[in-house]
Amino acid sequence: MSTFNDRERAQEAKYALDQETQFKVQNCRNKLLGLWAADLMGMTGDDAEAYAKTVVLADLEEVGEEDVFRKIRADFDTAGVDRTDARIREQMAELTPVAREQILKDIKS
Repeated sequence: MSTFNDRERAQEAKYALDQETQFKVQNCRNKLLGLWAADLMGMTGDDAEAYAKTVVLADLEEVGEEDVFRKIRADFDTAGVDRTDARIREQMAELTPVAREQILKDIKS
């Protein structure tokens, strides 16, 4: 019976690690997205970093990534940045594997 319990604990630990990794990837992706958006809005340095943090925090409003999309869309509209909804979503999709690679690299280090 202990082998079964060991397997169950291992599966639970793996699931928890996978969830934690996914959370880190999403946060990293959101930061990269925030830096991309900040650049398009003419922000640099500390201002860009501060803006990227607001994008990361926006993801805590609701489940999923629509809260992040809405923030970027609204900020682009306010700043007069001409990007389509499709382009914003494409950037989000393109940055996800970049973020995953960065996080997995950090985990292995």
